[in-house]
Amino acid sequence: MIREDERATLILPGDKKVELGVITDSMGHKSLDIASLRKDTGYITYDPGFINTGSCMSSICYIDGEKGILRYRGYDIADLVQNCDFIEVAYLLVKGVLPTLDERSNYARLLNKHSMLHTDMRNFFRSYPHDAHPMAILASMVASLSAFYPEMEEKDPEDNIDLTVTRLLSKMRTIAAFSYRQSIGYDFVDPRYDYSYCENFLNMMFSSPVLDYHPDPVHVKALNQLLILHADHEQNCSTSAVRLVGSSEANLYASVAAGCCALWGPKHGGANQAVIEMLNKIIKEGLSVKEIVEKAKDKSNTFRLSGFGHRVYKTFDPRARIAKQMCQEVLNVEGMHDSLMEVALELEDIAIHDDYFIERNLYPNIDFYTGIIFHLMRIPQQMFTVLFAMGRLPGWIAHYLEWRHDPYQKIGRPRQIYAGPETRKVIPLSLRTAENTLA
Repeated sequence: MIREDERATLILPGDKKVELGVITDSMGHKSLDIASLRKDTGYITYDPGFINTGSCMSSICYIDGEKGILRYRGYDIADLVQNCDFIEVAYLLVKGVLPTLDERSNYARLLNKHSMLHTDMRNFFRSYPHDAHPMAILASMVASLSAFYPEMEEKDPEDNIDLTVTRLLSKMRTIAAFSYRQSIGYDFVDPRYDYSYCENFLNMMFSSPVLDYHPDPVHVKALNQLLILHADHEQNCSTSAVRLVGSSEANLYASVAAGCCALWGPKHGGANQAVIEMLNKIIKEGLSVKEIVEKAKDKSNTFRLSGFGHRVYKTFDPRARIAKQMCQEVLNVEGMHDSLMEVALELEDIAIHDDYFIERNLYPNIDFYTGIIFHLMRIPQQMFTVLFAMGRLPGWIAHYLEWRHDPYQKIGRPRQIYAGPETRKVIPLSLRTAENTLA
């Protein structure tokens, strides 16, 4: 229950006092309502990175970074990973409730039914260079869906939203797998009706006419759980991008394509790829883990450890606890003696016992473990972020739909604090020099 039954007083220069509403959310956390601050006072707030700014009211995801809590629609993340598959969690995020057995079966059937891509879309893939990054292909092809499936552009898109959502959830994995096949110059593998969501993806990735490939059940389970762990994470960079683009009334496909682009960055979805690149660099350069840790502690050194610490969590990332256990399960089955894995485990052990890391809350985060799991599953590094996007898709969709029913529903338009020249006059081109243009 959201309440606004308290008031706070803001004192501005000149002893001008402004009354602000205090919003108490359903978990008891408090926020200041500054929606009319500029209109009433002429002031705005300065908050780089929106660290202290609530951009919306949402019922999708709850995070308590100090206590290490993550819940989807009220369900603890560990509970969902233990008792649900990705299709159930996707249904939960999009629909707001967990499906019954019949609803889950019907949803899985619909996802398989809509998993094929339009033939002309398949031809698009062949136009990309073989060395194109799969995220570039993914973002472009998701945006292209609106040209091939334009229901959202019709007069009453609300009637078609379920079909559009189902198509996107299903075709995203096909696009993701095809992106990889294109990058290595292989023929595409069509989805199969007798495979589950994750089995289908792995089969479309790795099936070959010259190999007897069957998706490993351990890998299927791990992928299911990894997609659940990534399914939503409140107002992160990519989710905020989806909501911001959606606030312009752009269609779902365009909004999700924006989310893919935002996720691509190494500070967001690309972090798990950065972990593997870091571990490979340690091995290639023959560095010891102790040397790496000392470099990370040295303020004068630009080196940064990838996969440690988190913007939100000030204790152990709850997703990382689960991913660590998954990592061990996959490793035990694979029975691998992997030099990269050895370095990772040694680095983890030092970091979780070193006072420097403990005092700064630099615990291994989910990206540290997911990068290792994907490596053990033989997922190529350039596909790590693509799998992150597949997992985050239900959350993006849920936030897009939530915005559509938000009574406030104004286009996102942050303010700024201007730091440029006050006023300048144009110097005629014939008199312009490098010096006087800087004046």
